[in-house]
Amino acid sequence: MGNDWPALIVRLANRRVLVVGDVALDEYLTGKATRMSREAPVPVLEFESRRLIPGGAANPAANITALGSRAWQVGVIGADDAATILREALIERGIDPSGLVIDSTRPTTVKTRIMAQMGLRFPQQVARLDRLSRQPITANIEQQVRAVIADSIGNVDAVLCSDYRNGLLTPSLVEAIRGLGAGIVLAADAQGELAKYTGFTLVKCNADEARDYLRRELHNDADFAQAATELCQSLRLTGGMIITRGASGATVATADGQPAHAPAPVVTDVYDTVGAGDTTIAVMTLAVVAGASYPQATLLANYASGLVVRRVGNYTPSPEELTRAATG
Repeated sequence: MGNDWPALIVRLANRRVLVVGDVALDEYLTGKATRMSREAPVPVLEFESRRLIPGGAANPAANITALGSRAWQVGVIGADDAATILREALIERGIDPSGLVIDSTRPTTVKTRIMAQMGLRFPQQVARLDRLSRQPITANIEQQVRAVIADSIGNVDAVLCSDYRNGLLTPSLVEAIRGLGAGIVLAADAQGELAKYTGFTLVKCNADEARDYLRRELHNDADFAQAATELCQSLRLTGGMIITRGASGATVATADGQPAHAPAPVVTDVYDTVGAGDTTIAVMTLAVVAGASYPQATLLANYASGLVVRRVGNYTPSPEELTRAATG
């Protein structure tokens, strides 16, 4: 493609993105595995550490700020201690949390992962416990969220919708974003809720979500090229449709061009896929705003997600790491 990756990665900085979606607080409890329990066939862990980081829709925002751009977070939190911790974690990462709306009737989403340290490079996840509500937000809360978006959208280059299907991104709220965001990049990580994002600029889903939505099997490059093209056309996207395919890379189809396949980087030490999709949509959004072609943006996002899967938990690559990955 003749890509000048260092020049493009520099241009990812100094962008302004409004990130709207289901925010969460990711909690990692790590303990050393000492023995098997006498009460059940499970390991006994002796507590070693606790780590709290922004998750869900806050992870794309963290990726955006790590690459030198500004992110405003819009989401719904509860009136609880987890909300306070999440706000502080966002501020630590340079994310503006002023768009978070409090709903005292629902909890702040917390995803607790129990990790066992067994002498390996990284601890292994043995269990996960989620505290959340999947109920759609009420009309009153949606009105508050709309007001926040309306006040901010005139100052940004893009809106990124991160849909974890926890009730925030209702069809009516997405319709409002579509109307308010005319003329700027509208991107979505749809998590299978594809039809909701008709008319957006850029939409991403993974291979399984594409299969489920289209109700057919997808096996090879030709299948995914047809699927991405079909989705781009049926959703009337103005930019492109990307289907991520794990170790097989990603396929992108644009509104005005041929589909393209972007290979995944060779990664021999995959430890955790958590957050890889968030990194992909964040990098693609910034790259498109920076003027990259969709095949370029897709390939760069693959390099970034290749860095994420080598770590445990949400990880946000730096510009320097991304440059080395793309040029190495």
